[in-house]
Amino acid sequence: MAEDWRNAGFALYVHWPFCQAKCPYCDFNSHVTRQIDQSRWAAAYLCEIGRVAAETPGRVLNSIFFGGGTPSLMQPDTVATVIEAARAHWPFANDIEISLEANPSSVEAGRFAGYRDAGVNRISMGIQALNDADLRRLGRLHTVAEARAAFDIARSCFDRVSFDLIYARQEQSLQDWQNELGQALTMAIDHLSLYQLSIEDGTAFGDRYKAGGLRGLPTDDLSADMYQLTQDICADHGLPAYEVSNHARPGAESRHNLIYWRYGDYAGIGPGAHGRLTLGGQRFATESYRMPGAWLEAVNSGSGENLRNAISRQDQAEEYLMMGLRLRSGLDIDRYHELSRQELNPARRHSLIELGMINDSGSHITVSDRGMIVLNSVIAELLSV
Repeated sequence: MAEDWRNAGFALYVHWPFCQAKCPYCDFNSHVTRQIDQSRWAAAYLCEIGRVAAETPGRVLNSIFFGGGTPSLMQPDTVATVIEAARAHWPFANDIEISLEANPSSVEAGRFAGYRDAGVNRISMGIQALNDADLRRLGRLHTVAEARAAFDIARSCFDRVSFDLIYARQEQSLQDWQNELGQALTMAIDHLSLYQLSIEDGTAFGDRYKAGGLRGLPTDDLSADMYQLTQDICADHGLPAYEVSNHARPGAESRHNLIYWRYGDYAGIGPGAHGRLTLGGQRFATESYRMPGAWLEAVNSGSGENLRNAISRQDQAEEYLMMGLRLRSGLDIDRYHELSRQELNPARRHSLIELGMINDSGSHITVSDRGMIVLNSVIAELLSV
Protein backbone atom coordinates (compact mmCIF):
# COMPACT_ATOMS: atom_id res chain seq x y z
CA MET A 1 0.00 0.00 0.00
CA ALA A 2 2.78 2.44 0.94
CA GLU A 3 4.42 1.89 -2.45
CA ASP A 4 1.25 1.90 -4.57
CA TRP A 5 2.58 4.79 -6.67
CA ARG A 6 5.27 2.48 -8.04
CA ASN A 7 2.58 0.82 -10.17
CA ALA A 8 2.70 3.91 -12.39
CA GLY A 9 5.88 5.88 -11.69
CA PHE A 10 6.92 9.38 -10.67
CA ALA A 11 6.65 12.62 -12.66
CA LEU A 12 7.28 16.34 -12.38
CA TYR A 13 4.73 18.86 -13.65
CA VAL A 14 5.92 22.46 -14.15
CA HIS A 15 3.19 25.08 -14.63
CA TRP A 16 3.99 28.21 -16.63
CA PRO A 17 1.00 30.53 -15.99
CA PHE A 18 1.35 33.08 -18.79
CA CYS A 19 -0.35 33.41 -22.19
CA GLN A 20 -0.40 36.03 -24.93
CA ALA A 21 -4.21 36.03 -24.79
CA LYS A 22 -6.91 34.20 -22.85
CA CYS A 23 -8.86 31.77 -25.03
CA PRO A 24 -12.63 32.03 -24.46
CA TYR A 25 -13.04 28.27 -23.76
CA CYS A 26 -10.07 27.96 -21.37
CA ASP A 27 -10.53 27.42 -17.63
CA PHE A 28 -6.87 26.71 -16.87
CA ASN A 29 -4.86 28.93 -14.54
CA SER A 30 -3.44 31.32 -17.12
CA HIS A 31 -2.73 35.04 -17.07
CA VAL A 32 -1.88 37.68 -19.66
CA THR A 33 1.01 39.99 -18.80
CA ARG A 34 3.57 42.02 -20.72
CA GLN A 35 6.56 41.88 -18.39
CA ILE A 36 7.98 38.54 -17.19
CA ASP A 37 11.26 38.34 -15.29
CA GLN A 38 12.32 34.91 -16.52
CA SER A 39 15.40 34.75 -14.29
CA ARG A 40 13.20 35.26 -11.23
CA TRP A 41 10.85 32.52 -12.38
CA ALA A 42 13.72 30.13 -13.05
CA ALA A 43 15.07 30.75 -9.54
CA ALA A 44 11.64 30.08 -8.03
CA TYR A 45 11.27 26.80 -9.92
CA LEU A 46 14.71 25.74 -8.66
CA CYS A 47 13.67 26.43 -5.06
CA GLU A 48 10.51 24.35 -5.46
CA ILE A 49 12.32 21.45 -7.11
CA GLY A 50 14.81 21.42 -4.26
CA ARG A 51 12.03 21.48 -1.66
CA VAL A 52 10.12 18.55 -3.21
CA ALA A 53 13.27 16.58 -3.94
CA ALA A 54 14.27 16.74 -0.27
CA GLU A 55 11.03 14.86 0.52
CA THR A 56 11.41 12.32 -2.32
CA PRO A 57 15.09 11.38 -2.37
CA GLY A 58 16.31 8.68 -4.72
CA ARG A 59 13.13 8.38 -6.78
CA VAL A 60 13.59 7.68 -10.47
CA LEU A 61 11.97 10.46 -12.48
CA ASN A 62 10.01 9.07 -15.44
CA SER A 63 8.62 12.26 -16.92
CA ILE A 64 8.75 16.06 -16.88
CA PHE A 65 5.90 18.06 -18.39
CA PHE A 66 5.92 21.82 -18.97
CA GLY A 67 2.24 22.86 -19.06
CA GLY A 68 0.31 26.07 -18.82
CA GLY A 69 -0.56 28.67 -19.78
CA THR A 70 1.77 28.71 -22.75
CA PRO A 71 5.16 27.18 -21.90
CA SER A 72 6.48 28.02 -25.36
CA LEU A 73 6.68 31.60 -24.05
CA MET A 74 9.50 30.40 -21.76
CA GLN A 75 13.03 31.15 -22.86
CA PRO A 76 14.93 27.96 -23.73
CA ASP A 77 17.48 28.85 -21.04
CA THR A 78 14.69 28.85 -18.43
CA VAL A 79 13.57 25.39 -19.58
CA ALA A 80 17.17 24.14 -19.52
CA THR A 81 17.63 25.45 -15.97
CA VAL A 82 14.58 23.53 -14.76
CA ILE A 83 15.60 20.30 -16.49
CA GLU A 84 19.15 20.47 -15.13
CA ALA A 85 17.85 21.11 -11.61
CA ALA A 86 15.60 18.06 -11.86
CA ARG A 87 18.54 16.00 -13.13
CA ALA A 88 20.66 17.15 -10.21
CA HIS A 89 18.04 16.06 -7.65
CA TRP A 90 16.57 12.83 -9.09
CA PRO A 91 18.01 10.01 -11.21
CA PHE A 92 16.40 10.11 -14.66
CA ALA A 93 14.83 7.02 -16.20
CA ASN A 94 16.74 5.88 -19.27
CA ASP A 95 13.68 6.64 -21.41
CA ILE A 96 12.56 9.81 -19.59
CA GLU A 97 9.94 11.80 -21.51
CA ILE A 98 10.31 15.59 -21.30
CA SER A 99 7.33 17.32 -22.92
CA LEU A 100 6.55 20.97 -23.52
CA GLU A 101 3.22 22.44 -24.61
CA ALA A 102 3.56 24.93 -27.45
CA ASN A 103 1.42 27.27 -29.49
CA PRO A 104 2.08 27.20 -33.24
CA SER A 105 3.02 30.83 -33.82
CA SER A 106 6.11 31.60 -35.86
CA VAL A 107 7.81 33.28 -32.88
CA GLU A 108 7.35 30.26 -30.64
CA ALA A 109 8.30 27.80 -33.38
CA GLY A 110 11.59 29.68 -33.62
CA ARG A 111 12.42 28.44 -30.12
CA PHE A 112 11.94 24.74 -30.88
CA ALA A 113 15.61 24.04 -31.58
CA GLY A 114 16.46 25.75 -28.30
CA TYR A 115 14.03 23.56 -26.39
CA ARG A 116 15.52 20.47 -28.04
CA ASP A 117 19.00 21.55 -26.98
CA ALA A 118 17.69 22.19 -23.46
CA GLY A 119 16.61 18.56 -23.18
CA VAL A 120 12.97 18.55 -24.29
CA ASN A 121 12.24 15.45 -26.38
CA ARG A 122 8.50 15.79 -27.03
CA ILE A 123 6.31 18.72 -28.15
CA SER A 124 2.56 18.92 -27.61
CA MET A 125 1.15 21.58 -29.90
CA GLY A 126 -2.16 23.38 -29.37
CA ILE A 127 -3.41 23.69 -32.95
CA GLN A 128 -7.12 23.27 -31.95
CA ALA A 129 -8.66 23.66 -35.43
CA LEU A 130 -7.68 23.36 -39.10
CA ASN A 131 -10.11 26.06 -40.15
CA ASP A 132 -9.21 29.77 -39.97
CA ALA A 133 -12.74 30.94 -39.19
CA ASP A 134 -13.01 28.55 -36.26
CA LEU A 135 -9.54 29.45 -35.02
CA ARG A 136 -10.69 33.06 -34.76
CA ARG A 137 -13.89 31.97 -33.04
CA LEU A 138 -11.82 29.97 -30.53
CA GLY A 139 -9.69 33.03 -29.83
CA ARG A 140 -6.51 31.52 -31.28
CA LEU A 141 -3.80 33.88 -32.51
CA HIS A 142 -2.45 31.64 -35.30
CA THR A 143 -3.73 30.67 -38.73
CA VAL A 144 -3.87 27.19 -40.25
CA ALA A 145 -0.89 28.06 -42.46
CA GLU A 146 1.14 29.13 -39.41
CA ALA A 147 0.14 25.96 -37.58
CA ARG A 148 1.26 23.74 -40.44
CA ALA A 149 4.56 25.63 -40.75
CA ALA A 150 5.20 25.36 -37.00
CA PHE A 151 4.35 21.68 -37.07
CA ASP A 152 6.90 21.10 -39.83
CA ILE A 153 9.56 22.90 -37.79
CA ALA A 154 8.68 20.78 -34.75
CA ARG A 155 8.98 17.60 -36.83
CA SER A 156 12.46 18.65 -37.94
CA CYS A 157 13.54 19.11 -34.29
CA PHE A 158 11.74 16.30 -32.45
CA ASP A 159 11.00 12.64 -33.07
CA ARG A 160 7.82 12.92 -30.99
CA VAL A 161 5.28 15.64 -31.80
CA SER A 162 1.64 15.57 -30.75
CA PHE A 163 -1.06 18.14 -31.38
CA ASP A 164 -4.51 18.96 -30.06
CA LEU A 165 -7.75 19.56 -31.90
CA ILE A 166 -11.15 20.56 -30.51
CA TYR A 167 -14.31 19.23 -32.14
CA ALA A 168 -18.06 19.59 -31.57
CA ARG A 169 -17.56 23.27 -32.31
CA GLN A 170 -20.24 25.79 -33.26
CA GLU A 171 -21.90 25.07 -36.63
CA GLN A 172 -19.63 22.05 -37.21
CA SER A 173 -21.25 19.16 -39.07
CA LEU A 174 -20.25 15.51 -38.92
CA GLN A 175 -18.86 15.80 -42.45
CA ASP A 176 -16.90 18.92 -41.49
CA TRP A 177 -15.24 17.03 -38.65
CA GLN A 178 -14.55 13.98 -40.82
CA ASN A 179 -12.79 16.16 -43.37
CA GLU A 180 -10.77 17.99 -40.73
CA LEU A 181 -9.79 14.79 -38.95
CA GLY A 182 -8.64 13.39 -42.28
CA GLN A 183 -6.34 16.41 -42.72
CA ALA A 184 -5.01 15.96 -39.21
CA LEU A 185 -4.17 12.32 -39.81
CA THR A 186 -2.06 13.24 -42.86
CA MET A 187 0.02 15.41 -40.51
CA ALA A 188 0.10 13.22 -37.41
CA ILE A 189 3.31 11.42 -36.51
CA ASP A 190 2.26 9.12 -33.69
CA HIS A 191 -0.07 10.94 -31.28
CA LEU A 192 -3.23 13.08 -31.38
CA SER A 193 -5.29 14.61 -28.57
CA LEU A 194 -8.89 15.16 -29.73
CA TYR A 195 -11.21 16.92 -27.30
CA GLN A 196 -14.90 17.71 -27.45
CA LEU A 197 -15.53 21.39 -26.81
CA SER A 198 -16.78 21.80 -23.26
CA ILE A 199 -18.40 24.96 -21.97
CA GLU A 200 -16.94 25.69 -18.52
CA ASP A 201 -18.19 28.08 -15.86
CA GLY A 202 -15.98 31.10 -15.40
CA THR A 203 -14.88 31.25 -19.04
CA ALA A 204 -15.92 33.73 -21.72
CA PHE A 205 -17.75 30.93 -23.53
CA GLY A 206 -19.46 29.96 -20.27
CA ASP A 207 -20.72 33.51 -19.74
CA ARG A 208 -21.83 33.77 -23.36
CA TYR A 209 -23.66 30.44 -23.14
CA LYS A 210 -25.56 31.50 -20.02
CA ALA A 211 -26.61 34.68 -21.81
CA GLY A 212 -27.91 32.64 -24.76
CA GLY A 213 -25.27 33.95 -27.12
CA LEU A 214 -23.29 30.82 -27.93
CA ARG A 215 -25.33 29.41 -30.77
CA GLY A 216 -24.82 26.51 -33.15
CA LEU A 217 -23.44 24.02 -30.63
CA PRO A 218 -24.07 20.38 -31.63
CA THR A 219 -26.78 18.28 -30.03
CA ASP A 220 -25.78 15.49 -27.66
CA ASP A 221 -26.54 12.95 -30.39
CA LEU A 222 -24.32 14.73 -32.92
CA SER A 223 -21.52 15.02 -30.35
CA ALA A 224 -21.79 11.28 -29.68
CA ASP A 225 -21.64 10.60 -33.43
CA MET A 226 -18.53 12.78 -33.70
CA TYR A 227 -16.92 10.88 -30.84
CA GLN A 228 -17.63 7.49 -32.42
CA LEU A 229 -16.44 8.70 -35.83
CA THR A 230 -13.20 9.84 -34.17
CA GLN A 231 -12.62 6.41 -32.65
CA ASP A 232 -13.28 4.59 -35.91
CA ILE A 233 -11.21 6.80 -38.21
CA CYS A 234 -8.22 7.05 -35.88
CA ALA A 235 -8.20 3.27 -35.32
CA ASP A 236 -8.33 2.71 -39.07
CA HIS A 237 -5.25 4.94 -39.43
CA GLY A 238 -3.24 3.08 -36.78
CA LEU A 239 -3.82 5.58 -33.94
CA PRO A 240 -6.35 3.84 -31.69
CA ALA A 241 -7.62 5.53 -28.55
CA TYR A 242 -5.67 4.58 -25.45
CA GLU A 243 -7.62 7.09 -23.34
CA VAL A 244 -10.94 8.89 -23.78
CA SER A 245 -9.46 11.78 -25.79
CA ASN A 246 -6.00 10.54 -26.72
CA HIS A 247 -4.88 8.44 -29.67
CA ALA A 248 -1.46 6.99 -30.41
CA ARG A 249 0.44 4.40 -32.33
CA PRO A 250 1.28 1.53 -29.95
CA GLY A 251 4.28 2.58 -27.85
CA ALA A 252 3.84 6.32 -28.53
CA GLU A 253 1.40 7.05 -25.70
CA SER A 254 2.12 10.08 -23.52
CA ARG A 255 4.13 8.62 -20.64
CA HIS A 256 3.48 11.64 -18.47
CA ASN A 257 -0.29 11.44 -18.78
CA LEU A 258 -0.17 7.68 -18.26
CA ILE A 259 1.36 8.36 -14.85
CA TYR A 260 -1.73 10.45 -14.00
CA TRP A 261 -4.22 7.95 -15.36
CA ARG A 262 -2.44 4.95 -13.81
CA TYR A 263 -2.43 6.83 -10.51
CA GLY A 264 1.26 7.33 -9.94
CA ASP A 265 2.91 10.11 -7.96
CA TYR A 266 3.68 13.50 -9.44
CA ALA A 267 5.11 16.69 -8.01
CA GLY A 268 3.30 19.81 -9.21
CA ILE A 269 5.19 23.11 -9.07
CA GLY A 270 4.18 26.54 -10.33
CA PRO A 271 1.07 28.66 -9.74
CA GLY A 272 -2.03 26.54 -9.21
CA ALA A 273 -0.20 23.27 -9.86
CA HIS A 274 -1.66 20.13 -8.26
CA GLY A 275 0.26 17.07 -7.18
CA ARG A 276 -0.06 13.61 -5.65
CA LEU A 277 2.83 12.57 -3.41
CA THR A 278 3.28 9.50 -1.23
CA LEU A 279 5.39 10.44 1.80
CA GLY A 280 6.02 8.15 4.74
CA GLY A 281 3.43 5.68 3.48
CA GLN A 282 0.66 8.30 3.16
CA ARG A 283 -0.52 9.77 -0.14
CA PHE A 284 -1.19 13.50 -0.13
CA ALA A 285 -2.99 15.86 -2.49
CA THR A 286 -0.98 19.06 -2.94
CA GLU A 287 -1.85 22.40 -4.47
CA SER A 288 0.08 25.63 -5.00
CA TYR A 289 -0.98 29.26 -4.75
CA ARG A 290 -2.87 30.17 -7.94
CA MET A 291 -1.87 33.80 -8.51
CA PRO A 292 1.63 34.23 -9.97
CA GLY A 293 2.64 37.02 -7.62
CA ALA A 294 1.37 35.23 -4.53
CA TRP A 295 3.16 32.04 -5.61
CA LEU A 296 6.48 33.85 -6.07
CA GLU A 297 6.18 35.47 -2.65
CA ALA A 298 5.32 32.13 -1.04
CA VAL A 299 8.31 30.44 -2.68
CA ASN A 300 10.56 33.18 -1.32
CA SER A 301 9.12 32.39 2.13
CA GLY A 302 9.96 28.69 1.78
CA SER A 303 7.16 26.93 -0.14
CA GLY A 304 4.79 27.67 -3.02
CA GLU A 305 2.43 25.02 -1.68
CA ASN A 306 -0.73 26.23 0.05
CA LEU A 307 -2.51 22.91 0.53
CA ARG A 308 -1.46 19.41 1.53
CA ASN A 309 -4.25 17.02 2.44
CA ALA A 310 -3.91 13.36 3.35
CA ILE A 311 -6.03 11.17 1.04
CA SER A 312 -7.90 8.34 2.72
CA ARG A 313 -7.61 4.80 1.36
CA GLN A 314 -11.17 4.92 0.08
CA ASP A 315 -10.62 8.24 -1.67
CA GLN A 316 -7.44 6.86 -3.23
CA ALA A 317 -9.37 3.87 -4.52
CA GLU A 318 -12.04 6.14 -6.00
CA GLU A 319 -9.44 8.40 -7.64
CA TYR A 320 -7.72 5.35 -9.10
CA LEU A 321 -11.03 4.03 -10.46
CA MET A 322 -11.99 7.40 -11.98
CA MET A 323 -8.60 7.75 -13.66
CA GLY A 324 -8.06 4.11 -14.61
CA LEU A 325 -11.39 3.69 -16.39
CA ARG A 326 -10.44 6.50 -18.79
CA LEU A 327 -7.82 4.13 -20.18
CA ARG A 328 -8.55 1.39 -22.69
CA SER A 329 -6.36 -0.88 -20.55
CA GLY A 330 -8.81 -0.30 -17.70
CA LEU A 331 -8.84 -0.88 -13.96
CA ASP A 332 -6.70 -3.47 -12.17
CA ILE A 333 -9.28 -5.03 -9.84
CA ASP A 334 -6.75 -6.39 -7.33
CA ARG A 335 -5.11 -2.98 -7.04
CA TYR A 336 -8.47 -1.35 -6.45
CA HIS A 337 -9.27 -3.89 -3.74
CA GLU A 338 -5.86 -3.34 -2.12
CA LEU A 339 -6.54 0.39 -1.93
CA SER A 340 -10.19 0.24 -0.86
CA ARG A 341 -10.20 -3.01 1.15
CA GLN A 342 -13.68 -3.68 -0.19
CA GLU A 343 -15.34 -5.13 -3.26
CA LEU A 344 -17.05 -3.17 -5.98
CA ASN A 345 -20.82 -3.57 -5.77
CA PRO A 346 -21.34 -6.94 -7.56
CA ALA A 347 -24.95 -6.21 -8.57
CA ARG A 348 -24.06 -2.88 -10.22
CA ARG A 349 -20.99 -4.43 -11.83
CA HIS A 350 -23.12 -7.22 -13.28
CA SER A 351 -25.74 -4.74 -14.47
CA LEU A 352 -23.14 -2.72 -16.37
CA ILE A 353 -21.84 -5.91 -17.99
CA GLU A 354 -25.36 -6.87 -19.07
CA LEU A 355 -25.91 -3.39 -20.52
CA GLY A 356 -22.68 -3.69 -22.51
CA MET A 357 -21.09 -0.74 -20.75
CA ILE A 358 -18.08 -2.58 -19.31
CA ASN A 359 -16.03 -5.70 -19.96
CA ASP A 360 -14.82 -7.76 -17.01
CA SER A 361 -11.96 -10.23 -17.45
CA GLY A 362 -11.79 -11.06 -13.75
CA SER A 363 -8.50 -9.20 -13.38
CA HIS A 364 -9.41 -5.96 -15.19
CA ILE A 365 -12.51 -3.90 -15.86
CA THR A 366 -12.50 -1.96 -19.12
CA VAL A 367 -15.15 0.39 -20.45
CA SER A 368 -16.68 -0.55 -23.81
CA ASP A 369 -17.01 1.85 -26.73
CA ARG A 370 -20.65 2.29 -25.81
CA GLY A 371 -19.77 2.97 -22.18
CA MET A 372 -17.07 5.52 -23.01
CA ILE A 373 -19.72 7.86 -24.41
CA VAL A 374 -21.36 7.97 -20.95
CA LEU A 375 -18.21 7.36 -18.91
CA ASN A 376 -19.16 9.61 -16.00
CA SER A 377 -22.38 7.66 -15.52
CA VAL A 378 -20.50 4.34 -15.64
CA ILE A 379 -18.06 5.58 -12.97
CA ALA A 380 -20.89 6.86 -10.77
CA GLU A 381 -22.66 3.51 -11.03
CA LEU A 382 -19.55 1.54 -10.06
CA LEU A 383 -18.89 3.80 -7.09
CA SER A 384 -22.46 3.54 -5.80
CA VAL A 385 -22.78 1.51 -2.63
